[in-house]
Amino acid sequence: MKTPASKSLSSTQKGVAAECAALDYLEQQGLRLIERNYSSRFGEIDLIMWQQHTLVFIEVRKRNNLNFGGAAASVGLAKQDKLWKTAQIYLQRYTSPPACRFDLLAFEGGKVAWLQDFINR
Repeated sequence: MKTPASKSLSSTQKGVAAECAALDYLEQQGLRLIERNYSSRFGEIDLIMWQQHTLVFIEVRKRNNLNFGGAAASVGLAKQDKLWKTAQIYLQRYTSPPACRFDLLAFEGGKVAWLQDFINR
């Protein structure tokens, strides 16, 4: 059941809240923030963080209703392709690109799932 406060939040505000929760969660796991909401002509990456010697590109998804497959299922091949291309643009700033991976932080029905290396190329 939605509370009156949750009804008043726009989808943008809900997305920002999910990204803040994701950032808090990942920092507690030892990751360090590099950049938020990095954009290119191909799309946007929600969070870019370091985990030890690995650069991690993170997509954040939140779904209260699991009727359509939930948060993880909402990142289809087209979205994965946009994330991949946007990351390639970001990596051009490095003369020697670091090891990197793509993670998904999914909030579903009050639970959090951290799917590491969810795009394999």
